[in-house]
Amino acid sequence: GMRPTERLDKVHSDAGVASRSEIRKMIRSGRILVDGVPANSPESRIDRDAVRILADGKPVNTSRFRYCLMNKPAGVLSVTEDRKQDTVLDLLDETQRKLGLFPVGRLDKDTRGLLLLTNDGDLAHRVISPASGVAKIYIAEVDGIPDEEDVKAFAEGLVLKDGLHCLPAKLELTGGNSCRVTVMEGKYHQVKRMLASRGKPVLQLQRTAIGGLRLDDSLREGTCRELKEEELCKIFNSK
Repeated sequence: GMRPTERLDKVHSDAGVASRSEIRKMIRSGRILVDGVPANSPESRIDRDAVRILADGKPVNTSRFRYCLMNKPAGVLSVTEDRKQDTVLDLLDETQRKLGLFPVGRLDKDTRGLLLLTNDGDLAHRVISPASGVAKIYIAEVDGIPDEEDVKAFAEGLVLKDGLHCLPAKLELTGGNSCRVTVMEGKYHQVKRMLASRGKPVLQLQRTAIGGLRLDDSLREGTCRELKEEELCKIFNSK
């Protein structure tokens, strides 16, 4: 059947390119090309998945859903807004800020590393839900030396003091006071609470992977870039 079409100005404002009034001006001065032809009206209807749009010579990403990878620094909150403190959305550039992105799950304020941002609620739910089996991997530096007893306790599934049952998790000893923790769920402060329950409070925590998607070493802390399609697939396929 026919795919639904949408107004050209809506597709543009969704893409974070410009506001609707700016788009009108751009169209009037011939700065927007649809499949190589100057657009003639903001109301003209297009199939966003089938056309190629250039604004001022640059390709416009018309995908409805957007997926970004952030290397989160310590000291910012993984929420969409907070009156008093910086959130991860404050780190986005102007275009990214217009896309309606939100963090997928959350990293504590002082936890660093891999954070996904998207405007796709279904994907966010699948990444977070333990039923999807998407592993989250962290590198922790703790006060103390993790040992084989800790490894065993994690594998059996810890019960925390307040009665919270944690699913079995993998603790790998990586030498000295550091370890790698793999969890399938992300309850509040979970990795910290699990390690604290073993008498090994966390000094530093960094998330390095979600499923088969690893933190990109070339991505500076505090910056964010769009995921490539093959990276998106890696989240649910850790081979």
